[in-house]
Amino acid sequence: MSKYLITGGAGFIGSHLAESLVGRGHSVRILDNFSTGRKENLSAVSGRVEILEGDIRDRDAVRTAVAGMDFVLHQAALVSVTQSVENPEETLAVNVAGTLNVMQAAREARIRKVVLASSCAVYGAGPIPAREEQSTMPLSPYAASKLAGESFALSYYSSYQLPCVCLRYFNVFGPRQDFHSPYSGVIAIFIARAVAGKPVTIYGDGRQTRDFIYVGDVVRANILACESDRADGRVLNIGSGRGRSLLELRSELEALCGVRMKLERSAPRTGDIRHSRCSPARARALLGFSPQTDFRAGLDATVRWQRDGSELKTP
Repeated sequence: MSKYLITGGAGFIGSHLAESLVGRGHSVRILDNFSTGRKENLSAVSGRVEILEGDIRDRDAVRTAVAGMDFVLHQAALVSVTQSVENPEETLAVNVAGTLNVMQAAREARIRKVVLASSCAVYGAGPIPAREEQSTMPLSPYAASKLAGESFALSYYSSYQLPCVCLRYFNVFGPRQDFHSPYSGVIAIFIARAVAGKPVTIYGDGRQTRDFIYVGDVVRANILACESDRADGRVLNIGSGRGRSLLELRSELEALCGVRMKLERSAPRTGDIRHSRCSPARARALLGFSPQTDFRAGLDATVRWQRDGSELKTP
């Protein structure tokens, strides 16, 4: 049994990580300020995880949370591109200074490894498919903050020999993603509108593409990164390797939900990129990772959760 700290553990991805780790017999502690995370997300592991309410901007709270742990899965972040454009200072404070607090506390506590949640946003409008060795070109304060967080993590690996892995998530979707927020992922918003029989808004022409990956596969990637040392000090793409347009997504959801989804169009948003798709070759080579959840199956599970709360079991 290992001891895991999950920052942002009451959030969408963090809560799935907690459930999977508890199911594997590990001890889990969660640090969350509940600004976006919800205690209801942890209902499946109620009483089996330790919950600390605190903020990663608070150094003492982070030190307390890290103490006695083996691994840190650093998920806590402000994740909205739009919000980062509106308030870059807060994005810097949480995503950069907060990450530095986590790395320093992990160093002091001699943590076995930190796995950092990063983002495909660091690539900007670069070549497709995105490969880890290519130049990054962040187009928003959010993207810049995630790249800076990676840099701090990797500097702690080289300067202090603190094992770390940075996972560049592509477009993660699945149950528990907040569909109430206008800053949520496009799949969560589209499903909520489809189930409610309301029109969906597409920013631009709808032909922009995204590399969607189911949350259960992202959980597996984090666990594999902890279990192997082959990716230490590296960044890895975590995606499917396939791009799907928003118009394709609309068609898939219409078939699953049995409804016709009316479109409303709006101007492209500042900081959004046109196309996003990764090469997952490095994660496959170093971790043996490849997605196991079919896109349609993941969509179906997300629709069912939105309708009646049922979920696929997290691997």
